[in-house]
Amino acid sequence: MSAISIGQAVVLGAVEGVTEFLPVSSTGHLKIVEGLMGIPVDDDAVIGFSAVIQVGAIAAVLVYFSKDIARIMSAWVRGLRDREERYHHDYKFAWWVICATVPIVLVGLAAKPLIKGPLASLWVVAGSLIVGSGVMWVADRTGRHKRGEDDTSFKDAMLVGGSQILALLFPGFSRSGATMSTALLLDLDRVAATRLSFFLGIPALTGAGLYELKDALGTGAGAAPLAAGTLVSFAVAYASIAWLLKFVAKHSFNAFVIYRIVIGVLLFGLLGAGVLQS
Repeated sequence: MSAISIGQAVVLGAVEGVTEFLPVSSTGHLKIVEGLMGIPVDDDAVIGFSAVIQVGAIAAVLVYFSKDIARIMSAWVRGLRDREERYHHDYKFAWWVICATVPIVLVGLAAKPLIKGPLASLWVVAGSLIVGSGVMWVADRTGRHKRGEDDTSFKDAMLVGGSQILALLFPGFSRSGATMSTALLLDLDRVAATRLSFFLGIPALTGAGLYELKDALGTGAGAAPLAAGTLVSFAVAYASIAWLLKFVAKHSFNAFVIYRIVIGVLLFGLLGAGVLQS
């Protein structure tokens, strides 16, 4: 019998799609919803399921930014053959994304027992939601928002990519929140910070999903729930990406900061009252 039903998979896929690229922590929201539905958040099949349905959200990024990705990959391939092409920003950016993914891969492999163990606690999620809100608020207030996407550098990519480790170790901090906040602290504007977060998330999240696939299928998650959750995640994430890019072009991150604090406090309350088990 599957550890997750198709109905639960659809709900979780929708939650993943909405929250993966918003700076509110998809992992945190998935764990909260799983807890409310009585799904064990520390079960190998459930952890694997959550990682796999992220691939649906990543597929949405690939489709939404297909022209940008094709341009960057084309420049990278040309640069491998032609020295002159290596001065092109797109060629360098492709390498930056690759290099910026290495830290999170190494930490993810080394800290897997902690990530699947003590750090998977909903208490950690609640605390990380609130702490991450403070970081985001400071970043949005102090960042000068003066640099665009074409102004990014190798240093920017490494710092922003490395910040994904915070979300990996502390579910609730939010990968998008960590990367966007770091980019804002580096004085990128909100749209550039958001787009950089998207591109840096592609290899890290895709790799995590593929790595967990064997565990998700082998421990009872079920192929049908995985397919349903991934498809729903794709559709909802695509709509979320389009909305977020329009939103950040005209608004600050204050709404996300307030929302995260409310959810974090609510989660602490539910845990303290025994409604949810950590």
